[in-house]
Amino acid sequence: MVESWSFLDTAESNFRPLVVIELAKGTKEETIEWFTKRIVDKKADGGAQLLIQPLVMENGVENIYLVGASHLRLLLGAETVGLVKECNDNSMRTFTYSSRKTFKHFADDNHNFLTMAECQYIIKHELENLRAKNEKMIPGYPQAKLYPGKSIVRRLLTSGILVQIFPLHDKEELKKLSHSWYGRVKVGYQPLDDIRCYFGETIALYFGFLEYFTFALIPMAVIGIPYYVFAWEDYDKYVMFATFNLLWSTVILEVWKRMCAILTYRWGTLLMKRQFEEPRPGFHGVLGINPVTGREEPVYSSIKRQLRIYLVSLPFVCLCLYFSLYVMMIYFDLEQWALDYHKENESNFSSLMLYVPSIIYAVVIEIMNRIYRYAAEFLTSWENHRLESSYQNHLILKVLVFNFLNCFASLFYIAFVLFDMKLLRQSLATLLITSQILNQFAESLLPYWLQKRYNRRMKKRMCSKKTDTDLSLAEQVNMEKEMGTYLGTFDDYLELFLQFGYVSLFSCVYPLAAVFAVLNNITEIYSDALKMCRVYKRPFAEPTASIGVWQLAFETMSVISVVTNCILIGMSPEVDALFPDSKMDLVLTVALIEHLLLAIKFIMAFVIPDKPRDIQMKLAKLEFESLEALKQQVRAFQMQL
Repeated sequence: MVESWSFLDTAESNFRPLVVIELAKGTKEETIEWFTKRIVDKKADGGAQLLIQPLVMENGVENIYLVGASHLRLLLGAETVGLVKECNDNSMRTFTYSSRKTFKHFADDNHNFLTMAECQYIIKHELENLRAKNEKMIPGYPQAKLYPGKSIVRRLLTSGILVQIFPLHDKEELKKLSHSWYGRVKVGYQPLDDIRCYFGETIALYFGFLEYFTFALIPMAVIGIPYYVFAWEDYDKYVMFATFNLLWSTVILEVWKRMCAILTYRWGTLLMKRQFEEPRPGFHGVLGINPVTGREEPVYSSIKRQLRIYLVSLPFVCLCLYFSLYVMMIYFDLEQWALDYHKENESNFSSLMLYVPSIIYAVVIEIMNRIYRYAAEFLTSWENHRLESSYQNHLILKVLVFNFLNCFASLFYIAFVLFDMKLLRQSLATLLITSQILNQFAESLLPYWLQKRYNRRMKKRMCSKKTDTDLSLAEQVNMEKEMGTYLGTFDDYLELFLQFGYVSLFSCVYPLAAVFAVLNNITEIYSDALKMCRVYKRPFAEPTASIGVWQLAFETMSVISVVTNCILIGMSPEVDALFPDSKMDLVLTVALIEHLLLAIKFIMAFVIPDKPRDIQMKLAKLEFESLEALKQQVRAFQMQL
């Protein structure tokens, strides 16, 4: 970078608050003075070179601060984090301040060149990279130890001095987005580009996947409706539906990879270089030297971590799985009791009682999933993973294994042990519909109602106060700081993963599964949009190029669905009649078909490119230009020598 950080002025006449910092009440003055000084100090002095102003609340308490940055500082920060923007020649390139004039829509007086989400991401990056220099502790708190290179913000968070950091909503932009997104019921696509500009790529990609998955379910739903109407009790005809299910579950995931590449290229994240991953805030250990960075940081033995995983976490997960199977057997006892009761009474009430065990079991499954989630988070945190990506991978593995067994074990038992297709259909329908209703209530309706009640109380309280500060800004900060924190897309993807399992594994037995999934996803789009805009604090934007490990999870589920549907086909009376003399021939034939279908699936995954041809060419062109530029730099350096 030709320009030096030293020329950057930290003052700006029009201060635009972007990020809120809330400190604990009673934080010592020397701590506040030291922390705010580090935020405004120049980069050369180890600061973040940002702008900060206190927000004076009632009773003169100053524990909330607003952080912003000058336009020039944000542009230099965009280069630091490696943002990719569109150039005048329509290509996507990593932004550099020295070549800023070559980027589309750039002008020195255009403060909208960077989206608000990008500006907040830059500020978050700079705050998280504030590092201790020679300090041994946080001033005023001798128990909060520091060492050179330690992230100051992360230490303040773990010490309880820093309560939270969150980005502010833009009320006008949020109003426009809400109107175009969920403000009116319409048939059409979501404004994914607007969602990306406001919330960032990770959340926009989730809603893109939710929309794509909903459209992908429509063929299954369209075929399932006449199948339900004309062949409800005729299980011989589910062979055709199961065959289509096999092709469907394979194709949609391969097509999504291409859709994902198109979106992330347009947003620039497909080209972003992976940032070096810092230790996660909860990581602890004895001080040592990182062999990669050479910095002093906590070091924890990988052997100890492996011992914790295999001697504690693994047995605990196995115990939970056993408990889940035990609850499942209680459910079957209840089913038998309901069936016996219906045989004795033969009434409308007894007919309704047949569904009660499944409903109770569905509710118990949801409760067990949520309790186990907290236990899995505690265990994964206790394992003391150094990197956030490692922590997330271990957490996802624990949760997926338990949720898969907890939700689908009873269906496998009914299908392949009891061979009761009628009970399988009833259980699948009840589990799917009940889980959808509970998720909608717990994730959207209840939080929205609680937040609306709080907002009404806060508005009354703020209107009764007279403060020197801008009432609308103080009111906004007060409301947003009390909102719930959006913990990421984990639970949203998990819900879609389980829904994909219900549809792909056994939907040939209950063809309306895809219909209910489509209806649920349509309401999910609106309820999740409402949740993001009205219920939770605005999350920081996080660049991403894919849905990550969830792509592998969905592909694994599709492989299992191939095996499941092949066995269901082999169990059908139609296929069974083709092998009247030898059941071994039937088993071998089904196994052969299953292997062939898996081979076709993997061949399709290999043949269908993950990226469209035009994007492959653009990426290759950029790589070639980068290599040529590097060669020219080497030649220039050699000539100087």
